Amino acid sequence: MKKSKGMFWLFLGLLLIVAALSLIAYNLYDENHAKRSSEQAVDRLNEYLNEASDLSSGVEKIPDYILNPEMEMPTKTINGVDYIGVLQIPKLELELPVIRQWSYPHLKIAPCQYSGSVYLDTLVIAGHNYVSHFGNLKKLREGDVVLFTDMDGNTFRYTVVCWETLDSAAVEEMKNGDWDLTLFTCTIRGRNRVTVRCEREKAVG
Repeated sequence: MKKSKGMFWLFLGLLLIVAALSLIAYNLYDENHAKRSSEQAVDRLNEYLNEASDLSSGVEKIPDYILNPEMEMPTKTINGVDYIGVLQIPKLELELPVIRQWSYPHLKIAPCQYSGSVYLDTLVIAGHNYVSHFGNLKKLREGDVVLFTDMDGNTFRYTVVCWETLDSAAVEEMKNGDWDLTLFTCTIRGRNRVTVRCEREKAVG
């Protein structure tokens, strides 16, 4: 009887170990897939931006968003997904595409526009807590630089003002406040959201 119980607990222990290893393997696969998807998309977007820049070289005009800040942010479609631009966080060595509409499947590809607009200084971007996405946001400090380039080639430069931890249900607190750009990701268990607040420098290149 004791031997049977011992075998049962041994089997259960081995089963739990296998389950844990399977979960780790799945998470690693998931993150690597997300990293590759982001890299491919950002390469395509940069190619598009470079081509557009070459075509408009020497032509000076007032950007459309200055004339009409309420305009929709332009998009570029790649593999059926609409992107609004490219986000760069030099301190974290990140260059990421930003998807037009957020959803859980989209977050497994790249960070997403959660709400607001870059032209109205209300943009909120959500990202998965993959290390290759927003997993290291907590490492940002006041004064760190964040760049966002829209699909018209306008680059907006921001500096980090502060970061905070919000409850996962604090939707209004996430969107409200006098912040030009907000980046956020969920903590590992999803109970809270690591939130970085940024202010825009008014010069645009």
